[in-house]
Amino acid sequence: MTESEFGNHYYIVKTTSKHERTVADNIREAIENEMTDVVVTAVIVPDDIKGYVFVESPEEHARIEELVESIAHATVVLKSETSMEEIKHFLVPKPAVAGIEEGTIVELIAGPFKGEKAVVKRVDHAKEEITVELYESIVPIPITVRGDNVRVIDKNKG
Repeated sequence: MTESEFGNHYYIVKTTSKHERTVADNIREAIENEMTDVVVTAVIVPDDIKGYVFVESPEEHARIEELVESIAHATVVLKSETSMEEIKHFLVPKPAVAGIEEGTIVELIAGPFKGEKAVVKRVDHAKEEITVELYESIVPIPITVRGDNVRVIDKNKG
């Protein structure tokens, strides 16, 4: 049995695809409106895993199954519990420039050059910024943008 130092268990709830946030909101709403007496201390919706949410609770597995039965878009509680060690990396936000390196082809998704394709020329991990050059530009002009203002199209073509 996996328990935290506070006596809580960590459960994985399978959800309908793309409804992870809805399930988390529905759990919160059920508890706030006293539609259930199941105690939940935290719900985590990791961006990296689609179709699942993590629930922290002092309750036993059967009680979490009771809760899930009343929550729209929540389908089942996986039989085995997980541990904080296995999920703690989801709690640390990833840098906006993670996975972007020189030569990566990106599309600008914000700002005056929105929709333009560019090649990454430099990555500043400390400031979470990248310097790019637009593909369509006749004269290559370096443009510095925040890492979260681009979408990676193709890795390391340059």
